[in-house]
Amino acid sequence: MQRENLTTWTFFILKGFSKYPNLEIVLFAFSLVFYLITLLGNSTLILITILNSNLKTPMYLFLGNLSFMDICYTSASIPTLLVNLLSSQKTIAFSGCAVQMYLSLAMGSTECVLLAVMAYDRYVAICNPLRYPIIMNRQVCVQMASVSWVTGCLTAMLETSFALQMPLCGNLIDHFTCEILAVLKLACASSLLMDMIMLLISVLLLPIPMLLICISYAFILSTILRINSAEGRNKAFSTCAAHLTVVILYFGAALSMYLKPSTSNSQEIDKIISLLYGVLTPMLNPIIYSLRNKEVKEAMKKLLGKIPVHQTHENH
Repeated sequence: MQRENLTTWTFFILKGFSKYPNLEIVLFAFSLVFYLITLLGNSTLILITILNSNLKTPMYLFLGNLSFMDICYTSASIPTLLVNLLSSQKTIAFSGCAVQMYLSLAMGSTECVLLAVMAYDRYVAICNPLRYPIIMNRQVCVQMASVSWVTGCLTAMLETSFALQMPLCGNLIDHFTCEILAVLKLACASSLLMDMIMLLISVLLLPIPMLLICISYAFILSTILRINSAEGRNKAFSTCAAHLTVVILYFGAALSMYLKPSTSNSQEIDKIISLLYGVLTPMLNPIIYSLRNKEVKEAMKKLLGKIPVHQTHENH
């Protein structure tokens, strides 16, 4: 009977930020505003990439995928966080925990691969501009985006299925979401197989995409430095600046969470990093791409410009 209790938890308690009750309302307001901006910004970016014929290039296909991932990623954890910040019973059903863990891992993993794909896209655009339409044709771009999704979803399925089969000696998760590392801290005993899976997937999805991004940007930088005109250099660099900013934000937070020493006893810092990683980065992505990109700005102006026109026609 005792053994049965170790493995059949029907719900979990998310400790979240209950250690700081006075901060919970502030965190609620902060998370809600950032979540709404994330939904609005990423939905707008998806909408303009679909509606605007000038944004049918590979870069915007990948950008639309990135925005969709950010919406799914934040929607997996932030609504639960918002409810729990206002509730005295901070519980989540086992099935809800499984879905939350899977979606967070799947979207996060897919984004790692997609950012590497986007770096390759920028490399081809700057280093082989004449061959760009041939190399990065529609079929290739769809295949590359599909590989990102399949890799992320399969690795997340592997991690989630093994993590939730581990015998757990408690149901109090010291986190605001069913984050895999926080759940594994409840395991009654360490598992070499689980540790190996986590290590292999972490290496596959963090250092390897980062290495590919660095190689792409080494070639890009070399090409940019050989451009004679300052205007040409600035134009080439501006096409990469937004992507590079997102890469630094995303991988910086991810590396600090998943590749730090396991002996590090800093759960509160982990939660703060997770909150910034889960709310701030997805919110900033569409803002960064909009501010650094003239085509996106023009498309947004056209989209906003259409709203009063329709209203005027309706009035007449």
